[in-house]
Amino acid sequence: MSSEKITEDITVTAPAKDAPALVKKIGRTTYIVRVHFSKTSKETMIDKIKRMLKNEIRQM
Repeated sequence: MSSEKITEDITVTAPAKDAPALVKKIGRTTYIVRVHFSKTSKETMIDKIKRMLKNEIRQM
């Protein structure tokens, strides 16, 4: 098991024009993940999750 300290996920409030960010600290490295969604997408989040699960099952 790694001796690195893993902290809890923290949601950071970003400026209005920027997407929200998730911040994860692992050891002395901080990872910042920004989330954005396409305004032209025809697929709902539920459809996307179902599609991803089906693709995972096909690979098994």
